Amino acid sequence: MAITTTRRATGRIGATLLAAALGAAALTGCGSEKSATNDQGNAGAASGAFPRTVKTAMGDVKIPAKPKRVVVLDTGELDDVTMLGIKPVGAVSPHMKTEGGFPQYLKDKTGGVTDVGPLLEPNLERIASLKPDLILSSKVRHGKVYDKLKGIAPTVFTDTTGGPWKANLKVHAEALGMEKQAGDALRSYETQAKALGEAVKKKYDGKMPTASVVRFVAGPTRLYQKSSYSGVVLNDIGLQRPASQSSEDPKVTMKDVSPEQIDRADADLVFVTTADEPSKTKQQDVISNPVWKDLKAVKNGKVFTVPDETWMSGIGIQAAHHVLADVAKATGVELPAK
Repeated sequence: MAITTTRRATGRIGATLLAAALGAAALTGCGSEKSATNDQGNAGAASGAFPRTVKTAMGDVKIPAKPKRVVVLDTGELDDVTMLGIKPVGAVSPHMKTEGGFPQYLKDKTGGVTDVGPLLEPNLERIASLKPDLILSSKVRHGKVYDKLKGIAPTVFTDTTGGPWKANLKVHAEALGMEKQAGDALRSYETQAKALGEAVKKKYDGKMPTASVVRFVAGPTRLYQKSSYSGVVLNDIGLQRPASQSSEDPKVTMKDVSPEQIDRADADLVFVTTADEPSKTKQQDVISNPVWKDLKAVKNGKVFTVPDETWMSGIGIQAAHHVLADVAKATGVELPAK
């Protein structure tokens, strides 16, 4: 398959567009540069009420009215807003993807959405032309262009992406005035994950199997940790992780291994994703290696290829439900109802 690579953003913000955007921002009163954490959101406003001030990774941000034209600059934000029933006017597609465009698992919710990517260098002029009233992203992705973004519309950043996806959802929901809906959806997901774990444990005679997550990218092969997005989902199910993937450090979400070190992926179940064109990765070197062939999961036929866009870049409740379905299929149990 063809792979979509990160493109250089073209063009600068047109003077007219930027002037208009800055003028609009001055009227709405965007966020200040105060220090704040991303696990606390709305400062004092009742659920659903506007105007409100949201605590973000970049300080307090005032949102004057319920947002109607939202731009999202990462995949977790895209999962969150569409889960809440909002179709953004603009979004970026994944920067590591073997197919172009928005995620396939969200194809029914992204029709007509303008691509404002690439993800690492969003097109500011295109964003401004959409006249958004809210922009969602994270400091780790777009901290360098935060000042320009907040000049276009109120901009709400979490600190990072991946592991803290549940805390990020709360911030996004507060910015949208949809705290209750987000809370209900998160509880429903967690209930389903727990029920799945109980079914898996019963299937395995009262002992939870171990699960390993391997990702092939253009470069060293990665083993994903408990602190990663998929790691959090597997933890919600209750699956055990091998020692090589037991880190809960939010700064250590993955570890690189060579083909000769792939025995560190040994587990009862091995889930494999590919983020790039296979020929650009070490996938063939790994799976042809005697060390790989000697893995317990390989010998037992318990290696499962799963979509990268849900296990890695989805980073939200909707993608997590797909992960639950994949685990149910791999373990041979029926997926509990939501």
